Amino acid sequence: METAARVALTEGLECVTLRRIAEELAVRPGLISHYFPSAEDLVAEAFSVASTGELDTLLPADRPHGTPTQYLARYFALSAGDAYDDISRLWINARHLSRYRPVLRDRVAVQELASDDRLSGLIREGVERGEFRTDDPRAAAIQILVVLDGLGAHANTDRSNRPEAVTRMALTTAERELGLAHGALTDVTPLVEPAEAGGVGEPGESGETGDSVETGAPGEPAEPGDSGAPGEPGESALPGESALPDESALPDESPGPADPAPPH
Repeated sequence: METAARVALTEGLECVTLRRIAEELAVRPGLISHYFPSAEDLVAEAFSVASTGELDTLLPADRPHGTPTQYLARYFALSAGDAYDDISRLWINARHLSRYRPVLRDRVAVQELASDDRLSGLIREGVERGEFRTDDPRAAAIQILVVLDGLGAHANTDRSNRPEAVTRMALTTAERELGLAHGALTDVTPLVEPAEAGGVGEPGESGETGDSVETGAPGEPAEPGDSGAPGEPGESALPGESALPDESALPDESPGPADPAPPH
């Protein structure tokens, strides 16, 4: 799934197709359709993997290396700039397509709730430690996320002429809702996680194992549907995409050894 998530982040969810991911992994499309019978399932899972990776990078569930204020400041620092634009575009893309795709719509709702829970949990921890002041951590978290979403909606446009009052709107909202002085989240000592991963929200580093689509290492039996036999389901088309031929339209392939593991 790391491959599908990468394509979703860098090129858009419309480019996540059964055939495209098979080409990226150097396997037959039938192997991908064995795990994801339709392109809609694959698109929804790609979005989930990418957005979960984003959340874990921006705001880890375990936060042993700093204070709630430091983690919140780090969250805002990572949520700004070009590194975050791919994630903003992915969310714009997913929310648009979810209007027509119920499976994706459900995943978007799940990921929105996960973001709410993670941020409100951090705020609640800050209240318990006397760093933040609010009677409703969830309401404060939702207000912050709404502002970030609004700013992220302009990821495809020029933002170079925006005044500071706009660029720091999310910070200002957080400081106001959490009873912090102006600048409290920018003047704090920067926090760097010991195992800081690469880009914001980018799933999987090159060289890691773990693409969830197994390709059948040498010596293991091939997965069902991996022989390219007629009758395997075809790839459903995304909006604006021509339907791809089903597996029976592919060149005949004799059953043989399992596909080699994809290059990393």
